[in-house]
Amino acid sequence: MGKPTGFLEHQRLSEAYASVDERLKSYKEFVLRLDDAQAAVQGARCMDCGIPFCNNGCPVNNIIPDWNDLVYRGNWREAIEVLHSTNNFPEFTGRICPAPCEAACTLNINSDPVGIKSIEHAIIDKAWEEGWVKPQPAAVRTGKKVAVVGSGPAGLAAAQQLARAGHDVTVFEKNDRVGGLLRYGIPDFKMEKGLIDRRAEQMKAEGVVFRTGVLVGTKEMPAGIVNDAKEVISADDLKKEFDAVVLAGGSEVPRDLPVPGRDLAGVHFALEFLIPQNKEVAGDRPNPISAKGKHVVVIGGGDTGSDCVGTSNRHGAASVTQFELMPMPPEEENKPLTWPYWPTKLRTSSSHEEGCERDFAVATKEFIGDNGKVTALKAVRLEWKDGKMSEVPGSEFEIKADLVLFAMGFTNPVGGVLDAFGVAKDARGNAKATTDGAGCYATSVDKVFAAGDVRRGQSLVVWAIREGRQCARAVDEFLMGESVLPR
Repeated sequence: MGKPTGFLEHQRLSEAYASVDERLKSYKEFVLRLDDAQAAVQGARCMDCGIPFCNNGCPVNNIIPDWNDLVYRGNWREAIEVLHSTNNFPEFTGRICPAPCEAACTLNINSDPVGIKSIEHAIIDKAWEEGWVKPQPAAVRTGKKVAVVGSGPAGLAAAQQLARAGHDVTVFEKNDRVGGLLRYGIPDFKMEKGLIDRRAEQMKAEGVVFRTGVLVGTKEMPAGIVNDAKEVISADDLKKEFDAVVLAGGSEVPRDLPVPGRDLAGVHFALEFLIPQNKEVAGDRPNPISAKGKHVVVIGGGDTGSDCVGTSNRHGAASVTQFELMPMPPEEENKPLTWPYWPTKLRTSSSHEEGCERDFAVATKEFIGDNGKVTALKAVRLEWKDGKMSEVPGSEFEIKADLVLFAMGFTNPVGGVLDAFGVAKDARGNAKATTDGAGCYATSVDKVFAAGDVRRGQSLVVWAIREGRQCARAVDEFLMGESVLPR
């Protein structure tokens, strides 16, 4: 695919960023997508490798060599058709996916992989600009009604596929706008929310009904979860009204850190900081938590922690420090050992580049306060041996902290929702459902299905899209006896 000798002739060209000074002035996206000519050259690097491991590296099994070749040859209209055949929302993944496909690229064995994510970004943005992305309403309606609980990427993908199969789909979302953590967990500087809005409009034209501000099954929300629900619908009412129900909520319960001083003012879960910020950017009330002029400590080294770093810098924090429990990973992976799998290596995000001190193998021992407010954090250094950690004697230290943000991941979906439906759970508290064989994605309760983080646990947007699509096929087969939807 691409140009047979392209990978020998052309170097990888990554997308450029606006300068740090410029991008810190706003919450706008700052990644500068490749132009048509640049994308064509990058598509030319896709080698005729025989077995395209990138397809399997991608959770939605994008047909990557085909659209790389089409972009190289200037056939953009065909490229978006191929891309959309496996991925409902490439404008999401083209921005925020970590690109496991690139880790699996054959060229990555001993060179820089093809810039697959940047080409995907270019294809979908050009498609929207050219007006090629249009509603695809079903030619024939089935009369079957499906409820989708949750409007994150899994719920949106399932809803769109089911609507295109001819079913009457209603999506229930507890917050005031659709998108789930796509909208409220991911800062606008990584993905502007107009991208979600225009997809929602496309889906409405395809027959999907969105009901926001509606909580399904439970009135109780655990600490750290923000919602705007003004209405509650029982699980029983939903099962009576609809022929099938898809549970597609996220894994939203945040991991806590119960150490002395946890109850001090200024110690928060990450989403207590990020969600109100996204609401402020959307024109709602101001974020009640400010990092301006504060010494911020982010506990957790993943994407959510990085989002806290970038948001704190835009607030004008005096300093930002990020702690990670695990030891510092190597700067470069051992490719012969890890390829084509996702490697462990040091990853520096755009937010880190904007200003952040990172410290690894550190555990928090205590939060220190004055007049009920956090002023410092006491930590200790760790030694890891044979997969086990132990504290390094005499290594305790204190760091100034006016704002502490927990970004240590999420443990499970909201249990009250699953309990309301009576579905069986796995050992981690997720909805129990298989992904293959007869009855895939079906829960222990008749006509109730589960997909995305509510089933598999905290994961990537691209995995949520995959599960939403596959679950839609399973629901279609359940309702109609067969399905023409792709898996």
